[in-house]
Amino acid sequence: MKKIGDLVQIKESEWNDLKQNYIKKLNNPSFVEVVNTLDLGDDILMRYTSSLEVSACEFENCKHCKGLEYCKNELKGYLYKPNELNGHVNFSYTACSYQQKKEREEAYQKNIELFEVPKNVKSASFQNTTRDDKNRLQISKYFKEFIDAYEKCENPKGIYLYGSFGTGKTYLISALFNELAKKNVRSAIVYVPEFLRQLKASFNTDYQEKYDYIKTVPLLLLDDLGAENLTPWARDEIIGTLLQYRMEENLPTFFTSNLDLKQLEEHFSATNSGIEKLKARRIIERITYMTREFTLTSKNRRIEDSKETLEK
Repeated sequence: MKKIGDLVQIKESEWNDLKQNYIKKLNNPSFVEVVNTLDLGDDILMRYTSSLEVSACEFENCKHCKGLEYCKNELKGYLYKPNELNGHVNFSYTACSYQQKKEREEAYQKNIELFEVPKNVKSASFQNTTRDDKNRLQISKYFKEFIDAYEKCENPKGIYLYGSFGTGKTYLISALFNELAKKNVRSAIVYVPEFLRQLKASFNTDYQEKYDYIKTVPLLLLDDLGAENLTPWARDEIIGTLLQYRMEENLPTFFTSNLDLKQLEEHFSATNSGIEKLKARRIIERITYMTREFTLTSKNRRIEDSKETLEK
């Protein structure tokens, strides 16, 4: 059994080693930078040398980091950071600027509900929206007017945006919805052809819940209208009653289509039960009343993006 004197000597030896190790680490600028954030004496700080060294290493990683995908820290997106607590050092994980941005985006993206639409539309932004033709500039200008009017509760109209395949129609309106989602405005983006199929298949489950949601959501985009397999039920019971309700309640509704309004009327006229021009005309009248019409006829951006990917 060791004598008490021997134990004291061991403790003194360990303390000296601790002190020497701490002094050695002070040669590291990042270590010093972290230490200087704490208003504590060296006699206290040296007890936490190992943890401070980890924090200094992560702090250095953060200085040169270009994004979450490049994060080298133990917990991705977080910095192991020291803080003073009752005369001691307490360590906790603090989200970096990239992680904070991601969390903000995830928070506002909860305001956007997608129905059979690719999730990447939630990342659509005005910053990434090209403005290389007159029509896009007009649409961007109207979006600004829409946001201003919507915030003033002036019941602005949605838009009917038609044009050729792959011109970025859905992306443009998704960017608007994302901008308003940051202001806590809820919206839904519905890919019409698949949604109608899914809705019909849900008669015995959550049909009413799905339908009521898109009927009452503050902002709605009916994407690719006119591409659906039209039936009297889809036109009259779903699309017609949906538009009637939203028109009466002044709920802004947006549409994308490959058809202009005249072509869309022809589409809604012909069902498997024959030609029904009156019912088709009612649909078009509602759309016309609720929206401003814009067209996009630029190059197919999907093809251009695919070419760029292949070239890389």
